[in-house]
Amino acid sequence: MNTSGQALRTDLVNICQAMYHKGFIASSEGNASARLGPDRILISARGVHKGFLRSDQLIETDLDGKAMSDEGAPSSEIALHLAAYRERTDIAAVIHAHPTTAIACTLAGISLADGILPEVVTALGAIPTVPYATPGTRDAGEAICPLIRQFDALLLARHGSVTVGGTLQDAYSKLELLEHSAQILFRARILGGGTPLPEAEVTRLLRAGGHDPDRVLSQVQGGNGTARSPSEPASCQPVELALEK
Repeated sequence: MNTSGQALRTDLVNICQAMYHKGFIASSEGNASARLGPDRILISARGVHKGFLRSDQLIETDLDGKAMSDEGAPSSEIALHLAAYRERTDIAAVIHAHPTTAIACTLAGISLADGILPEVVTALGAIPTVPYATPGTRDAGEAICPLIRQFDALLLARHGSVTVGGTLQDAYSKLELLEHSAQILFRARILGGGTPLPEAEVTRLLRAGGHDPDRVLSQVQGGNGTARSPSEPASCQPVELALEK
């Protein structure tokens, strides 16, 4: 990923357009952001069509969500992005999308956290589902805090997905894997299958991917697609944001 301001704008535009053309979002849905520095991010503006996004439609804000200029407002979903950046300093990019099959899985109670696909276990550990919170509110940001500490890809019940990474390409690749996995599991359910791998094999795959099996397995539960929150409380601080649509 390019790190200069203008190059980063180009990267963000390209990623948002890729999300649109891949069918992960429609119209003005979804948003993406990247770190400009320790206390600055670039994020897509509110209400803009991502398939036709321009670099001047990206907004620079601080980590409190305050825009650095009066030219446009940041995405109404900025609370999701700020929560991720605050929880983990290693995150350099955040993507929020509305992948069709993944959302359908949350509606149907199909879990992507059950250790069914070995590629997901190795690459991501698991893809847990965050319980529903009203989109575009600070509650939505606070809801992801406990799980974003451990996982790079989350489903938001009834709403979409959040993927994070060290680069925009990294976060986008995880979005592709998330939706591809959802498509496989959805079709498997239609065909009457989709049983989890044995726990011993899940543990082996987690270790191969550099994940802590005890920590991952203690935070996810099968059946309804939701994940257990860690015992420690979320550290997200309330932020005064203008989050109206």
